[in-house]
Amino acid sequence: MNVGTTIIKCRHSVRSYKPVPVEDTIIRDAIECARFAPTAMNLQPWLIGVIRERGMLEKVAGLTDHGRFIADAPVCFAVFGERKAKYYLEDCCAATENLIIALQSYGVGSCWVAGDKKEYAEPVRRLLRVPDHYTLVSLLPAGYPADIALQKKKEQDEIVFFDQYKED
Repeated sequence: MNVGTTIIKCRHSVRSYKPVPVEDTIIRDAIECARFAPTAMNLQPWLIGVIRERGMLEKVAGLTDHGRFIADAPVCFAVFGERKAKYYLEDCCAATENLIIALQSYGVGSCWVAGDKKEYAEPVRRLLRVPDHYTLVSLLPAGYPADIALQKKKEQDEIVFFDQYKED
């Protein structure tokens, strides 16, 4: 196993955070990693908001259907994509995953909260005053984990096939 795969394998969704701020250097490095995500035709159609103000975190949390814990996170990243970009969803999902992995490498946990096609996507965009040619793709609350609850993952033989799928 190498460092990269170890970081990926130890990542898990974190919904409870210690009341400790995430350092600016970590935030900036994670955003730098998002910036290097793969992107169709190198369009880089993303815009990433960094929300740290407690009142704003509470407002964003209040708009979501399954992200109430955002209110207690030290930071939340809001990833937006340019609506006109054909592959904005794929590109911005790649940027979100890069954020997740980069944060994990510093011991900062996160939890992907859906944004695309959610009823709260537009209210969140308006709250954050993001121009209307962008749409919310994901919210990523992050912080140092208050507790760790690992979920069992499926075994590799349950999720993979080689060459062609065959019924047993």
